This record gives sequence, structure tokens and C-alpha cells, in this order.
Amino acid sequence: MRAQVASWDEERAERSVAVLKAVADPSRYRLLWALSERELPVSRLAELIGAHVAATSQHLAKLRSLGLVASRRDGTRIYYRAAGPRVRALLESAVLAADEADLAGAAPAAETARQPEHATQEEGAAVRRIRTPQPATEH
Repeated sequence: MRAQVASWDEERAERSVAVLKAVADPSRYRLLWALSERELPVSRLAELIGAHVAATSQHLAKLRSLGLVASRRDGTRIYYRAAGPRVRALLESAVLAADEADLAGAAPAAETARQPEHATQEEGAAVRRIRTPQPATEH
């Protein structure tokens, strides 16, 4: 069953753009993809995206403020998960839109994401499915 979207209005457009901007960040996109598959602690998420725990926590705070992720505390650890199945649908829609653009002859916007050295095979597979831009290196 397909959800009905009400007619366009300014407030809804602003909220939608905020979600798209949050997901447009490669690290946040990768975090959401991983969290749409399972619940993970911040430390593991930081390893997955190759970032410091503090930076990962900031990304998660942004996603949580938009209602894209939920969290729970277990002792001193905080675990995160996607807020619902629509988060995964949003990510998959972005993949489909990118694929359509590629088929239409648009230049590919991203390379395959590199897998962190310490990712498990399962986590590496999730990361490899995500196309994110690679940082340019200076010589």
C-alpha cells in the first residue's frame, strides 16, 4: 500500500529538504544504511565509517533530531537503530534515482565506498552497497 502525500506546503517542504540534506552527507548516509539493517553502538558505527566516536555522535545527533534514528541506553552504551522501515525506503529510493540518472547518461556522482579495514564481512557488504564520494588526495 502506497502512502498518500498531502499537497505541497512550505512547512512540509522545509522538513523534507532538511531530511534530504542530512542524508546527503556520505557519513550519515552510511550510518543510516547500517542502522536500517540492525542496531549498533556508537563505537561500532564509528569503526564502520572510519571516524572518531565524537564525530559519529554528532552525525547521530543530527539524524536523531530529524527523527531518522532512535536510541536506547544499556548501561554506559547507547545503541542506535533506524527509526522505521521508511528510512531504508528513503535510502533505496536514492539508490534507484542515482541508477536512473546513470542510465540516462548522467556522470556517475560517486565511487564505491571503501570498506574500513576492521569491518566484518557482513558489515563490509553493507558498506560496499553504498556509493559515496571518495575524498580527493593532495600530493
